[in-house]
Amino acid sequence: MDFRFSDDQLTLAEGVRDYLAGTHGPEVLRRLDEQGNRDPAIWQGLVDMGLTGLCVPEAQGGLGVGLPEAALIAAECGRACLAEPLVDTAFVGVPWLVAQGKLDGLEDVVAGTRRVPVAHAINPWEADGAGAALTSVDPLRNLTAAGQTSDDPHLLNLGALMSAAQLVGLADAMLHQAVEYAKIRTQFGQPVGAFQGLKHQLASCSVAIEFAKPVVWRAAQAMQDRLDSAPVHVSHAKVAASDAAMLTAETAIQVHGAMGYTYEVDLHFWMKRSWALCGAWGDRAYHLKRVDDAVLGGTLPIGPEHTFA
Repeated sequence: MDFRFSDDQLTLAEGVRDYLAGTHGPEVLRRLDEQGNRDPAIWQGLVDMGLTGLCVPEAQGGLGVGLPEAALIAAECGRACLAEPLVDTAFVGVPWLVAQGKLDGLEDVVAGTRRVPVAHAINPWEADGAGAALTSVDPLRNLTAAGQTSDDPHLLNLGALMSAAQLVGLADAMLHQAVEYAKIRTQFGQPVGAFQGLKHQLASCSVAIEFAKPVVWRAAQAMQDRLDSAPVHVSHAKVAASDAAMLTAETAIQVHGAMGYTYEVDLHFWMKRSWALCGAWGDRAYHLKRVDDAVLGGTLPIGPEHTFA
C-alpha cells in the first residue's frame, strides 16, 4: 500500500502555505494582537480560497474533501499561527455535522457567513463563540464559555486530531525560526548553530516532528475510514504532536537565549499557541491513558501482524 500523499493533496497544501505566508506573517499577528484580534478581511480571504467549504459536501456547495486533506491544511494553519478559527469551524465542526447528517445551513459556512462553534465536555469552550469571554494563554484565541457541550466521542476525536495537525505545523515553524536565528546569533566569534551541542538539540526536534507527522496522517485516515481503532490512533497523534511541539518550543527558546519568551521575538506567538493546543481537546495525560488502556487492556493488539494486516 502506498501511504504517500498524492500530488493533488500536496499541491493543495502548498497553495494554502503560500497564501498564508503572503497574507498572515508575524507583522499581521502583531497588528491583530494590538488592535483586537480579528480582521474581517482575513476571514474573507480564507472564504475566497474555498477553505471554509473544504469539508462541506459538494451538494451543499463545498469541495467535499476528506479528513486527510483537512489535516494537511490544519498543519498549514498551525505553521502560519492562523488567528481565525478556521480549523474549529471547517475541519472540526463541519465534519461533525456531516457525520450526523445535519446538512442544513452548510451553504452559509461555505459563504463564510456562518461559523460552527463546537464544545465538548472535555473542552468546554468555543472559539469565537457568543458566550462569556475566557482568558487564554494565547492572546490570538478568542475563547468563550460554552452554553452547551457535547459528549460525542466523534467530536472529541475530530478536535484532538486537528489540534495534533496544527501542532506539527507549529513545531515546524518554530524549528525553522530557531535554525535561522542560530545562523545569525554569534558566540565566541562564530554562529551558535556551529556548536555540536546545539546541532544535536535541533536535530532531536526535527526527528520528533518527522516521527509525529505520519502518526497524525494515519489518525486522519483512520478517522476517514471510521476504523474501530481510530480513537487510539488519534490519541497517539495528540501525544506525539504535543511532545514534538513542546520540545521544539523549549529548544527554540534556548536558541534565542531565552529571548523567545519576550514580546520582541516573533517566536512567542507560536509558542503560546502550542501551549494552548497541547491542553485542548484532552491533554497529554488524557490521551496517553487512552493509548495505555487500548494496548495494555488488549483492545488494540500490537505487533506487525496486526499493524499491517
